Amino acid sequence: MQRSPGDVPSVIGVIGESRFSDAAHEALAEGVGRRIAAAGCALICGGLGGVMEAACRGARAEGGMTIGILPGSDRQEANPFVDVAVATGMGQARNAIIVLTADALIAIGGGYGTLSEIGFALRHGKPVIGLRTWDATRAGEHVPIVVVQTPEEAVGEALRLAATTPVPRA
Repeated sequence: MQRSPGDVPSVIGVIGESRFSDAAHEALAEGVGRRIAAAGCALICGGLGGVMEAACRGARAEGGMTIGILPGSDRQEANPFVDVAVATGMGQARNAIIVLTADALIAIGGGYGTLSEIGFALRHGKPVIGLRTWDATRAGEHVPIVVVQTPEEAVGEALRLAATTPVPRA
């Protein structure tokens, strides 16, 4: 992806479990990270282990930029593949920073923290792409999570939707 001076790169959020509940999620997360970096985008996540670490590892392997928004007050808590560690001291409330900074989010697996990020993203009109993650319904209608099967599809959809979703820039 060729950028012009002054262009702001897309920021793709990766959300998911901090401990793997399924061994396949690690490979999916690393593949997503690699493809985010290869597309010239920055990766933002919670900066800890599990899906976050695997995605950062993949992005770093491709020379990408990784940003970790940490729940605690110590930047040293970040996984070793985070380039920019932001200590918030906010606990799970840091999810709002991740969601509002991302142009689109890719959810891989995940627990209730991931579900809260998905809900917050949808509330704010952020596209959510799901890889083996929550399947939510409201009043019998499916919540608009774009379900995909591969890291390639996930990043492709994230880029497509980020490009078509208005994102306010300062």
